[in-house]
Amino acid sequence: MQQPHAVYAFFNLGTGEILLILLVVLLLFGAKRLPELARGLGKGINEFRDAVDDSKKQIMDETKRDNMEDSKPTENDSTESEE
Repeated sequence: MQQPHAVYAFFNLGTGEILLILLVVLLLFGAKRLPELARGLGKGINEFRDAVDDSKKQIMDETKRDNMEDSKPTENDSTESEE
């Protein structure tokens, strides 16, 4: 009986390819600029995540408000039912 094993892949790249990419980045930007680049990338990802969360919250608030407005009886509904 074969045991399933987990395959860890980062965009289907192996360890060798990832190391080669990191080496090329190190050669292109230098060791002094890598922390600065990583910090900037981290800030950008956090800003993007915050923007997505804000958009989700705004959409959820709008849909809740619309659902609440749809469920409230209006004056027209009460007069129509009396007739």
